[in-house]
Amino acid sequence: MFRVMMNAKLHRARVTEANLNYVGSITIDQDLLDAVGMVANEKVQIVNNNNGARFETYIIPGERGSYVVCLNGAAARLVQPGDIIIVISYVFVDEKEVKEHRPKIAVLNEQNKVIEIIGAEKEKTVIES
Repeated sequence: MFRVMMNAKLHRARVTEANLNYVGSITIDQDLLDAVGMVANEKVQIVNNNNGARFETYIIPGERGSYVVCLNGAAARLVQPGDIIIVISYVFVDEKEVKEHRPKIAVLNEQNKVIEIIGAEKEKTVIES
């Protein structure tokens, strides 16, 4: 049996752009992707902290050091530049490996720079903005 587990997360990413006319996806700075092990074309879930929208799309790598987080295509209607989002990837984990599985979570600041990498969220965790 396999379980679907969180594998990586960009926590509190700030949307830098929303481009309705681009083919759908999310463009994310390659450095941010590398920080948590996300890859091009990977399916991700987006959670918008500002309006509660939850949706799925796939990743397009953005320019290194640009700190870009741009929602493209139809997804651009679900965010505004400046919105705080969470980008989550999931993985299938064999039941025998579930207890050892450790996700990689990057907590970002207002400029989309990594301020902390954590391996798990504890109960009642509050991360100040």
